[in-house]
Amino acid sequence: MLETLLALLAATVITVPIARRLGVGSIVGYLVAGLAIGPAGLRLVTGVAQIQNVTELGVIMLLFLIGLEIRPHRLWILRKTILGLGFGQMLPSAAILALLGHLAGLAWLVAALIGLGLALSSTAIVLPMLKERSLLSAASGRDAFAVLLFQDMAFIPLVALVPLFGAAHLPSHLPAHLPWLAAGRAVLAVIAILAGGMFLVERIFRLIGGARNPEVFTAMTLLIVIGTAVLAHWSGLSASLGAFMAGALLSDSEFRHAIQADIEPFEGLLLGFFFISVGMSVDVHLLAAQPLTILAAVAAMLAVKALVGFAVSFVKRRNGPTALRFAAALPEGSEFSFVLFGVAVTAGVLPKTTADLATLAVAASMIVTPLIFAAIERLAIPRMGKRPAPADDIASGAPAPVIICGFGRVGQIVGRLLSVRRIPFTALDQNAGQVAFVRRFGARVFFGDPTRLSVLRAAGGDAAQVLVIALDDAEAALKLAELARRYLPHLTILARARNRRHAQLLLDLGVSHIVRETLLSSLKLGEMTLTALDIGAGEAARTVEAFREHDERILTDTRSFAADEGRVIASLQQSIAELQELFEADRR
Repeated sequence: MLETLLALLAATVITVPIARRLGVGSIVGYLVAGLAIGPAGLRLVTGVAQIQNVTELGVIMLLFLIGLEIRPHRLWILRKTILGLGFGQMLPSAAILALLGHLAGLAWLVAALIGLGLALSSTAIVLPMLKERSLLSAASGRDAFAVLLFQDMAFIPLVALVPLFGAAHLPSHLPAHLPWLAAGRAVLAVIAILAGGMFLVERIFRLIGGARNPEVFTAMTLLIVIGTAVLAHWSGLSASLGAFMAGALLSDSEFRHAIQADIEPFEGLLLGFFFISVGMSVDVHLLAAQPLTILAAVAAMLAVKALVGFAVSFVKRRNGPTALRFAAALPEGSEFSFVLFGVAVTAGVLPKTTADLATLAVAASMIVTPLIFAAIERLAIPRMGKRPAPADDIASGAPAPVIICGFGRVGQIVGRLLSVRRIPFTALDQNAGQVAFVRRFGARVFFGDPTRLSVLRAAGGDAAQVLVIALDDAEAALKLAELARRYLPHLTILARARNRRHAQLLLDLGVSHIVRETLLSSLKLGEMTLTALDIGAGEAARTVEAFREHDERILTDTRSFAADEGRVIASLQQSIAELQELFEADRR
């Protein structure tokens, strides 16, 4: 086992930096590493199946982290996008691929299963590929994620229906294959995950002392991820979907940022090992025996899914670069395709020789797609419209003393004030149109995700003095504050807070310089209202100042029980009464 681990780590260290330097992305490096050290290469690792059982944890952790970023109410808001794009991309792709399979000589049932399996796309390939290029928050990234989430959910009924197709080959006395039993297990698993996420997990974290016991906290976090995955897998659901559900339920937890910090190192390494195992699984002997068949299958799958994806994105009225990125991200097969074909072979629906060919086509497509995507990003996208300078280009200039994260209505005013005093600054924003517009006026603004440490450091985070957090997204602001406090502790952090609760969460992270975005303007408006009612200017100013000081004190005092709505309301009512008594005393 130690020799296997040594080979995996050595291959990672050698191939991934080379792949990144060549501009094709780290995923290609992992896949090439798998080919090099696997059965088809140097044969340093031959037990591919054993490795895959472990490395699939990388996919599970990836979905868990995505769940932490997605609130349940956001999923409800995105339901039309998920269903519309999901059905629009998957069903036409499956139908066309099934038709091509039937024309190639497959029976209709076999062709349908092959078409459905090939229509699935790889979450493990697409999301890291988009994240590496800061495209997850772009329209193409959001659309791709919606399709992948739909496919993860669709995978459940697909696997459940396969035994029904093969029912004629199964003994009638096997109750384990009755669909209502599988459905019952699935419902129980979902209820258990929902109940545990809503009522148990936070209490357990508090019971073990929260993040004050780091090793126990990390063990508990891993237990949640692996436990929900095992429960989902036992019930017949996708293990990664179970982990995603657990992450979504914990997205509102006070521990979510600490959980994310604990999981990310495991997720990155294990996900890399997963890609290595995919590279190892390529059956070179079968490829050598039937090269034209495999080549035709891969070409057909990539072409059909890319064309369907571009058409779906075009119908959604996306621009050319967005539609092209969306289409280029999703043509590969999925890790779930392997599972579906395996279940179909076991059920007697799919011949093993056909399943082997389809599995090889999926593996080959997973290797080819990152290369195609990298080529499109480098050659096609720049010719379709000028893209704002990426954050990696920042390092070419001298570091500025101030970094402004978020260059919207708040960040721009801060930047203009600094410009008046001739103080240089570097700004980061993820709105590509906004960045392109502002850069025309000579501002040092770059396109990039400031919540990524690599981007923050490229922006001069190690040499800067002040970090201004002016992001619209409250969750991203918290993530950035935590990141800066942990890795760039020398920075003075000034943060914009969306509301009282956001301000309290920033205080919990150790950020003391906070401005609530509507407070000062509201106080000024209130002062003007008092003077309009013939209250003297001095008395109005004293009233506003007393209210501000009292409100700041209440903000701090209610931090410990901010989640208890009843206590917060009672505290605010008490503070109003205290202020009234104070003003009455002044009047007397």
